[in-house]
Amino acid sequence: MHGDERRGKVLLERLLAGVPEGESPLTHTTTVPDRTAATTDWPAWAPEVLTSALQRSGVPRPWRHQTRAAELAHAGRHVALATGTASGKSLAYQLPVLAGLLDDRRATALYLSPTKALGADQLRAVADLGIDGVRAASYDGDTPLAERDWVRAHARWVFTNPDMLHHGVLAQHGRWARFLRRLRYVVVDECHAYRGVFGSHVAMVLRRLHRIAARYGAAPTVLCASATVAEPAASASRLSGVDCVAVTEDGSPRGQRTVALWEPPLLDELTGENGAPVRRSAGAEAARILADLVVEGARTLVFVRSRRGAELTALGAQRSLSDVDGSLASRVAAYRAGYLPEERRALERALDNGELLGVASTNALELGVDIAGLDAVVVAGYPGTRASFWQQAGRAGRAGEGALVVFVARDDPLDTYLVHHGEALLGTAVEATVLDPTNPYVLRPQLSCAAAELPLTDACVDELGGQAARAVVEDLVEDGALRRRSTGWFWTSPRQRPHSDVDIRGSGGAQVAVVEADTARMLGTVDPGSATSTVHPGALYLHRGEPFVVDELDLDAGVALVHAEDPEWHTQTRSTTDITVVSTVESRRAGGIGVALGEVEVTSQVVGYLRRLPSGQVLDAVALDLPASTLRTRAVWYTVSEELLTAAGLGPAGVSGALHAAEHAAIGLLPLVATCDRSDIGGVSTALHVDTGEPTVFVHDGHPGGAGFADRGHAALLSWLHATRDAIAACECRTGCPSCVQSPKCGNGNEPLDKPGAVIVLDVVLHALRPR
Repeated sequence: MHGDERRGKVLLERLLAGVPEGESPLTHTTTVPDRTAATTDWPAWAPEVLTSALQRSGVPRPWRHQTRAAELAHAGRHVALATGTASGKSLAYQLPVLAGLLDDRRATALYLSPTKALGADQLRAVADLGIDGVRAASYDGDTPLAERDWVRAHARWVFTNPDMLHHGVLAQHGRWARFLRRLRYVVVDECHAYRGVFGSHVAMVLRRLHRIAARYGAAPTVLCASATVAEPAASASRLSGVDCVAVTEDGSPRGQRTVALWEPPLLDELTGENGAPVRRSAGAEAARILADLVVEGARTLVFVRSRRGAELTALGAQRSLSDVDGSLASRVAAYRAGYLPEERRALERALDNGELLGVASTNALELGVDIAGLDAVVVAGYPGTRASFWQQAGRAGRAGEGALVVFVARDDPLDTYLVHHGEALLGTAVEATVLDPTNPYVLRPQLSCAAAELPLTDACVDELGGQAARAVVEDLVEDGALRRRSTGWFWTSPRQRPHSDVDIRGSGGAQVAVVEADTARMLGTVDPGSATSTVHPGALYLHRGEPFVVDELDLDAGVALVHAEDPEWHTQTRSTTDITVVSTVESRRAGGIGVALGEVEVTSQVVGYLRRLPSGQVLDAVALDLPASTLRTRAVWYTVSEELLTAAGLGPAGVSGALHAAEHAAIGLLPLVATCDRSDIGGVSTALHVDTGEPTVFVHDGHPGGAGFADRGHAALLSWLHATRDAIAACECRTGCPSCVQSPKCGNGNEPLDKPGAVIVLDVVLHALRPR
């Protein structure tokens, strides 16, 4: 083995140097082998002017997967390209699109990305090729009004995002007739980012695009570019509304990577809620690792979950380095939101040329930014999906050189499970993207927009959602929003289009504006469903890492007034929650255990909040008088007969705490089987539920109508609950802690919780449901 190939192993050995035996934070290591490049000739149909431009940009020959995807798209097949980070997916769609634009000087193309920054990067890459006549242009929220007119009239390759496609193109498609009539290609970049409610809205926006394009006589070919995901063809087809062919065999070169799973130590001097043990935070541990890697001269990127966390991690590393070598501290920076394109390019160059050795960034940097071939990547906290983990890890390693990837666990059940079950993170196929375009809470606003664009016909209602869409159309007719005529359904208010009222990134309803009272500056918005828990009076609110305290929340006006303040405390809400079963979609029973999937109504009310110090100490409790909110959504639940629990040694006094602990851990582990974040879901447990008549644990989606997460949990129930049981049992604490059964958003102050009782409950459930 060459010395460079051992780089990752050597760096890991240096990180562990001096750690006493028996105290190693390392729980698992593995080696991902290197991969040599597999190249091909340029496609025969690619014009010489295009291949020459690509060669001048540094691509002597395309990799195999680039050519395969380009050939399929050129032949008119819809494509789902799912390969690793830095595998050149951009060239795979640049080839057919640019060839098509050069072949037909009136043809047009559309590029969609989930972020404006990524779209700007891809537009710049096309412009840098210097090919005449392409007329590529940006069309997003930052595009000046005068320039938008030019884009509509003259641009041939438009770079935008789903929001602007919805608001600016489809809503006024008549003004885009020239562009839509000749639309030949639609590129959907980073399509794995479209999941949950946002993904469901985008899926409907793309179906509306196909419908409008057909109205103008166009049938564009779709190219979906994605990180490595399970079932890429099915996921891309579900998103785009057309049948896609998958290209997954990666021909790009990759260096050997050493992957290490790392659990921060427990802190003897600190205890958390109810006396629970506390681990060193993932951010603090990542800062220490970053400092050690910078001392070794390793170019390192740290991914942290929040903007403030990224800044604190960089600051912590700088402080540590100042004690070793003052000149090294200046070679670490935080990559935060709001950077200008020039600043981002400067950062990329500084990392590439070694001027910067360490950067701490939020997860947003994983999307399409040109930083790769690093010596080390540190992932501080599970990024939500295995696809995202591998995309972040993919920034490490140049061809022929080894690199290190360190996953540092946060103090929560899922991270704890993953560092102790390495195969669940490293040896398991990545997830399929979860989205549900037939969610009635998505269909209603989307069908309203579609009808306002063009009258709905029987055929297009079937294409836009089948039976579920028909039911929503009937409701819209009953409400007077649509009128049925012999030729279809018509929007009844042609002068008042519904598009502006539809937030495709949210769950519907007018957003609550967060406004700085002294300056009237709007800092941001929050979803109305979460306003009482995030911007209640007295809440600590963070905006781009800057702290504010909420003075007043006016739900009727949709405004939360705040003032700048940086207190030593943070806030944690207290709430009450009730859940009612509306309907059951699927159910089964086995040996005293019931499992069901269905529609539920969740009623919750924030009744107060605690002010806590970073140590976990409670300063005071403040009561609040806020209205209750109701959410109709999807849930998965299981019931356990009292007889089974008693037989297993769990008496009536312990049932509530055992179910509560099992519920918390199940919420924490659901992202293992569904592409969701813990904040996307909620749960309720009760020793006797009025609708089931038995002890019951519910886990529900946090979005109106559901986002597919509860359905995924129901489909993967056994593996999900096995992982939940193992995470609780493996935790070294005695009575429960944030790594197993405590929840940071528990409305009951994590009381009562019975950790051993949760293991008993799950053992009983799994025993009854095990395949026989």
